[in-house]
Amino acid sequence: MRRTVALAAAVTALLLPASAHASPVRAVAPGDTVTLTVREALDALDVAEEDTTAYKRSNFKHWIDADKDGCNTRMELLLEEAVETPEQGEPCKLTGGRWYSAYDDKYIDGPGGLDADHRVPLGEAWDSGAAGWSAQERQDFANDLGDPRSLVMVSGSSNRSKGEKDPAQWQPPAEGNRCEYNTEWIVVKTRWGLSVDRAEHEALEDQLADCPDEKFTVEVAR
Repeated sequence: MRRTVALAAAVTALLLPASAHASPVRAVAPGDTVTLTVREALDALDVAEEDTTAYKRSNFKHWIDADKDGCNTRMELLLEEAVETPEQGEPCKLTGGRWYSAYDDKYIDGPGGLDADHRVPLGEAWDSGAAGWSAQERQDFANDLGDPRSLVMVSGSSNRSKGEKDPAQWQPPAEGNRCEYNTEWIVVKTRWGLSVDRAEHEALEDQLADCPDEKFTVEVAR
């Protein structure tokens, strides 16, 4: 499997004792948990030209009902992120409830005005490495409930505004959300071994210049 050599080196330098630094770099494998600062993680991402050919949204199967409980990924996310719990009917029909859309700093009543947003959009993932993934890996990415930073409920209007754009092309209208947004973009790209293009890398650097360089921990998915 393709792994980011720079990420493996950065993780190894942080995790191995000084006496082990001369050892060969240990590959980062799916299931490994890594801890990096935001800037270490950004520097560890591959910088590469995007592959914009042949993308179709249907290449990423979603929304699935992974646990066969009648609630698909979108519904599971709605239930998880509700700030006021909705009523749940059969089969997983939700009424009422309240949610917070961080992109535009709005509270939304009822599930109808919400979209489940892929923090790193499907088209951006395709351009950044997912074009070479298996169908199962793309499905796993599109339905990633294994890390709360991968998917987020937001207003439909903010999700449509964002579309398939990266941080060089779009930032949340709520300026107070931008440190979180750019940090979690890096977290997801680290989790899935995705690359960044040069303009994207520079935009992330600029946006994070005034943000805390906090450590985060993430389980590598690929």
